[in-house]
Amino acid sequence: MGLTIDPYYQKLQQWYKSNAATLNMRKMFEADKDRFSKFSATLETDDGDILLDYSKNLITEEVMKMLFDMARSVGVEAAREQMFSGEKINFTEGRAVLHIALRNRANTPIVVDGKDVMPEVNRVLEKMKGFCHRVRSGAWKGFSGKAITDVVNIGIGGSDLGPLMVTEALKPYSKGGPNVWFVSNIDGTHMAKTLAQLNAETTLFIIASKTFTTQETITNAESAKEWFLKTANDTSAVAKHFVALSTNAPKVRDFGIDTNNMFEFWDWVGGRYSLWSAIGLSIALHIGFDNFEQLLAGDQHFCSAPLEQNAPVLLALLGVWYVNFFQAETHAMLPYDQYMHRFAAYFQQGDMESNGKYITKSGTRVNYHTGPIVWGEPGTNGQHAFYQLIHQGTRMIPADFLIPAQSQHPIRDNLHHKILMANFLAQTEALMKGKTSEEARKELEASGMSGDALDKLLPHKVFQGNKPSNSIIFKKLTPFMLGALVAMYEHKIFVQGVLWNINSYDQWGVELGKQLAKKIEPELQDDSEVHTHDSSTNGLITFFKKNRT
Repeated sequence: MGLTIDPYYQKLQQWYKSNAATLNMRKMFEADKDRFSKFSATLETDDGDILLDYSKNLITEEVMKMLFDMARSVGVEAAREQMFSGEKINFTEGRAVLHIALRNRANTPIVVDGKDVMPEVNRVLEKMKGFCHRVRSGAWKGFSGKAITDVVNIGIGGSDLGPLMVTEALKPYSKGGPNVWFVSNIDGTHMAKTLAQLNAETTLFIIASKTFTTQETITNAESAKEWFLKTANDTSAVAKHFVALSTNAPKVRDFGIDTNNMFEFWDWVGGRYSLWSAIGLSIALHIGFDNFEQLLAGDQHFCSAPLEQNAPVLLALLGVWYVNFFQAETHAMLPYDQYMHRFAAYFQQGDMESNGKYITKSGTRVNYHTGPIVWGEPGTNGQHAFYQLIHQGTRMIPADFLIPAQSQHPIRDNLHHKILMANFLAQTEALMKGKTSEEARKELEASGMSGDALDKLLPHKVFQGNKPSNSIIFKKLTPFMLGALVAMYEHKIFVQGVLWNINSYDQWGVELGKQLAKKIEPELQDDSEVHTHDSSTNGLITFFKKNRT
């Protein structure tokens, strides 16, 4: 049954039953002045250090040793080697998993089916580089001879979330680049509101669809073309304003795009891991190709660091500790950087589409929980929204807090960033320590309260504490550093998939809804009653038809 038959898992289960209830972080910190140094890791990178402080977790040295033993026992290191050597670890689709090849700046050969993939990777990167230079320099002209000022990426899922997250995160590095817009939703509002702000003469559309058949993306692309042609009045002008990220040359050509402006990627690049590929063209256009290369260079740690100092492994093991032993259902990602406001949304897909599985690699159902619900928002906004539940709610919510040591905008003598940092530090301390009844009583007495009024209010002012968190501090949010952080979380997802004995790289759960939508769409064409579904779906269709005009 996967993880639960591992002897080290069973050993941990026994330990948990005997000892977990007595784990008290506040007491553990008081008893061990070296707790931080024992439970933290520093990643030295080419662009400054990343500190992972995991000391504010419900762990001991004994627990961590058992977790590392479990990781070795289930074969994390061997699985890592399989992925990096091009083995087809996505076995349900018969594919290698090689987004890591896209970041392989050392050009070490990576062989799939007897062929080194790196020459093809580098060919597409060179093609992207030349294209970026032409657009950013103004050499690429639209149909009326004007340079491109705006780029619209039309994609969905991984063809949207990654580029959107990165272009938002790296806005300070976008000088000299076009504005970027993202349209993903089939809801016409998304396209209509975006087009209303654009000039057809200076807009370039990127159509991101590997097969060039994705319904939402192609419908949006056709709507964009229709809008464009109202101004251009010449179908030959489409080639100057539309490019494709695809492998389907005939369909790209039929659309009106010059196949010289079709940027390929491969079946070993999963959508949610594709921002490093041609799918990242909007990123490269926005921040420049040199910065895009820095983004690719950030993944330098996972393969070389021993498990005990390996940040993705540490994050993965701590996550499994909470999901499978403490029965935590969710994981919060809380970046204290406004530029990272799409980071949690990006990893909702990255994590939940990867590890939201209940069938093991051997085809049997798991008898344990797998991927958690991932959510979050930037601090400090979140503090005034949902932190209440993390502090005093009834659920355990492990959380990752992330912050740069340096702000991109140190306004008012860095006052804003000092306040931000103070809040970041205070929240993880508060979650760990809590506030005892005695401490709360003293506070209330100091404020002048006493008697019945104090006794009534007192229980509401108590915080249990003992809430787990990781603190991740990095020097500055540069392209390289963002690449390092994204790679760290990608590898965490991989390690957890290995531990849970699931395939993190397929997504069959996405298919059923698509299939049913194709059946329902023709039934919406007229006003006749529909009786082909369950009573709920029939009733919803009837209501829609009565109210659509």
